[in-house]
Amino acid sequence: MRRTSAPAALDAGHDPDRGGASSTARDTLRTEFGFLLPRGYVDSAGTVHRDGVMRLATARDELVSQRDDRVRENPSYLTVVLISRVVSRLGGIEDVHAGIVENMFASDLAFLQDLYRRINQDGHTRAGVTCPECGSDFAVDIAGGRLGES
Repeated sequence: MRRTSAPAALDAGHDPDRGGASSTARDTLRTEFGFLLPRGYVDSAGTVHRDGVMRLATARDELVSQRDDRVRENPSYLTVVLISRVVSRLGGIEDVHAGIVENMFASDLAFLQDLYRRINQDGHTRAGVTCPECGSDFAVDIAGGRLGES
């Protein structure tokens, strides 16, 4: 699912004196975010799947997840159901379901929970960090990428 929206008054191009977006700002809404898991999901054949795509959650995703019988029995299962609804691809797997999320390493599930929070609440996948050597502050994209990419 790939959606775009009409120009939005986001940080760049927003003119507070005019009460809206400047005429030169043309932003589109990003609804899909690629990621690279820290460890990777290992399927039954032993294949490791690390790269994937998470989409923005809809209200329906959150509502349907809360009505799930497994969540009603165990509220902690909400994370599993919700993550399985918004991860649209994991490596070569196009049908990501709760059973796959259940079998992920805890560090990968924690990574996906943080990514979910960042894209659905903060609106981006960047995190502010400080260089331990020089003390400079900068942003990194926590969604990950291949080694050597910038």
